[in-house]
Amino acid sequence: MQRLLYILVYPMLWLISLLPLRILQIKSTLLFYLVYYVIGYRKNVVNENLALVFPNMPKADRKRIAEKFYRHLCDIIFETIKSISISEAEIKSRFHFENLHILEEYYQKDRNILLMCGHYASWEWSGILNKMMPYKGFAVYKKLDNRYFDKLVKKIRGRFGATIVSNRKIVPLLFRRSKKGEKSLTLILSDQTPKMGAFKHRDTFMGIDVPVFTGTEELAKKLDFSAMYLHVEKIKRGYYTARFIPLAEKPKDFPDFEITRKFLNEIEKQIHHQPEFYLWSHKRWKLRNQN
Repeated sequence: MQRLLYILVYPMLWLISLLPLRILQIKSTLLFYLVYYVIGYRKNVVNENLALVFPNMPKADRKRIAEKFYRHLCDIIFETIKSISISEAEIKSRFHFENLHILEEYYQKDRNILLMCGHYASWEWSGILNKMMPYKGFAVYKKLDNRYFDKLVKKIRGRFGATIVSNRKIVPLLFRRSKKGEKSLTLILSDQTPKMGAFKHRDTFMGIDVPVFTGTEELAKKLDFSAMYLHVEKIKRGYYTARFIPLAEKPKDFPDFEITRKFLNEIEKQIHHQPEFYLWSHKRWKLRNQN
């Protein structure tokens, strides 16, 4: 059944990906009206999250943020599909890195890097970084149940040279590679929600007490890898700019959970500035302290 579903869906996705992005943006607009006004995909989740984070904001303003978010979400869907066939030249023209020189500086210092990223703006197109840096690139993902689509996700995200590794395998892999002297940069989405009973620390995220994911910090300290934040901004439809913000060059010098707090501070600043580009449909605050 899984294979049949893949055989039916993949050719359609591949054909759609061949269309120019300006055509896909028209399709994205049409999808927005369907998702927002007809289907109402996760509207309750989005509205609840916005009300939690911005309790003093007028309801009309939160509604405007929600609408802008759904427009952005539909753009992300079609940009992800476009990733199946987008050329290196086109993606480089659409996803710009401002301070690549900092990676060269860390490389010359023999510092491996864990690149902390949030569900903000675009994280899918960041894979083009592998064509612009001296490091061996890795990206962490959560394995899909459908093994055919799982293979497709790894293929898409690894098109420009990154090795895509499941969250269960990344620790031993990076340990082995660092022992061999290979210098690596690993991208990790670090604003995810830990499982109940599996977290080690609580903190505030957007002013709300929640369990926070500390795995990236723990890995940085265990392997002595530097930690950075990938600050991505959406300039306009289909165009992004990114810069690297150092969080801890030598993580063992920092008290426990301080690096995680620094990461949260960075993504919070972006959300306050342009909230529509955060993934509000994600149940990030489901384990909040409601006392």
